[in-house]
Amino acid sequence: MRLIGRRFASEFFATPVAWSLTASRPGRTVRSYSFLPEGRMSGFDRRRFLGASLATCGAAWAWPSAVRSEEEKKQAAATATAAGDIIGPPTLFLTWHQDPTTSMVVQWIGPDAPSSDTIAYATVDTPLWQTARPILKPFPNTDLKVYRCELTGLKPATEYQFTIGKDARALRFRTMPQKATDTFQWVSGGDAGVDVHAVNTNRIAAKQEPYFALIAGDLAYDNGRSPKTFIKYLENYRSTMIDKHGRLIPMVSCIGNHEVDGGYQGTRERSPQYLSVFDGLFKDTTYGVLDIGDFFSLVLLDTDHIAPIEGEQTNWLEATLRERQDRSHLIVANHVPAYPSYRSDQGSKEKTGTGEMNRKHWCPLFEKYNVDVVLEHHDHTFKRTHPLKNGLVDKHGVLYLGDGSWGKLRAPKTPAERPYLAAVSQSYHMTVHRMEGEQRFHVALDEDGKLADVCMTSGKRPQRRV
Repeated sequence: MRLIGRRFASEFFATPVAWSLTASRPGRTVRSYSFLPEGRMSGFDRRRFLGASLATCGAAWAWPSAVRSEEEKKQAAATATAAGDIIGPPTLFLTWHQDPTTSMVVQWIGPDAPSSDTIAYATVDTPLWQTARPILKPFPNTDLKVYRCELTGLKPATEYQFTIGKDARALRFRTMPQKATDTFQWVSGGDAGVDVHAVNTNRIAAKQEPYFALIAGDLAYDNGRSPKTFIKYLENYRSTMIDKHGRLIPMVSCIGNHEVDGGYQGTRERSPQYLSVFDGLFKDTTYGVLDIGDFFSLVLLDTDHIAPIEGEQTNWLEATLRERQDRSHLIVANHVPAYPSYRSDQGSKEKTGTGEMNRKHWCPLFEKYNVDVVLEHHDHTFKRTHPLKNGLVDKHGVLYLGDGSWGKLRAPKTPAERPYLAAVSQSYHMTVHRMEGEQRFHVALDEDGKLADVCMTSGKRPQRRV
């Protein structure tokens, strides 16, 4: 697998450093770089790649504003939810229940109001204002309400503005592009929480100007029992997850153990905070699929927190993957990793939280249906596996990324201890996913914006195996 071209940071992600797979000067090419078939650079090429990138613009993989002192980090956390300069409700966030190319869901949590505020919305370029009213539902274990308004019939790849109630100040969002030929990027991670590290990672994520953020489990660490903690998480997200153009960054998620009272084998009633705002996508089950146009499917799974892995969910997963073999991008996300980087990879009597059931029931399906990438978390490290098939390194196998250190951290096992690991580090991080046609670049950045890892995947399912 080889890619030659030039991508600068203004086009790839928001750092002042050149993303160059071919470094060039006017009139001549200086040096090119290639990825190995399994989706990673050789050590030699990776060193040349980074060296040329640094030399091209004379900076590190970080923004000057992102590398802050400890005191500045503490201050950022202390002021993250200060609502003085926040437009609209401090818990406001966007998400989706259906195709993100033509819809957007506006949500917030607040006091019960006799008449809910009207939402007015229009495109930015040619405003033709329309209005919609949110519906109200209880925010469990409080006197507060969840306000929800789904906007439909929107134009793909379009920037919108909207206002809430009598506040004339407009906020912005953008719908997703509709075609695989469009280039776009999004970010992912897991295990966030509400402390300074999660806030720092939020800020780095927002600087990438992503179309959305996927938080794959353990968002607030409310444990199904603390509405206050969940609200704090939403306040942090609202105050930091907005790009430099003033666009709110929608949040997509799947469920983790810290969304459920008891962690595993619970019921919907034991995840009251999480499901009060994400039950639009997870109306009947705590797993589902978000289809973006006809080129990108994001499959979101429940690793035995409410829905058992074995049985109905696995049957649904196979049917879902089989029906989406024509997608340019087929990505799965779940919380507990099949291939952990910290916890034991051996089963226990309970078989919960170890990945054993994932490996038994799901990994064969990922391999059979040529899933491009599996995003998994829970272990609080950065990790990238080798492409794996039957648990062994295979250039035609499935790549597993993540391990959940958006705001939580542990020391990982080494590749010598876990041979399926290709790269690990003890870093708070999130990953930028850059989609270009049928190619995907995965760039892990730590909480200060420094490069933790880079790899590439490519290929459409019908042509992927040779």
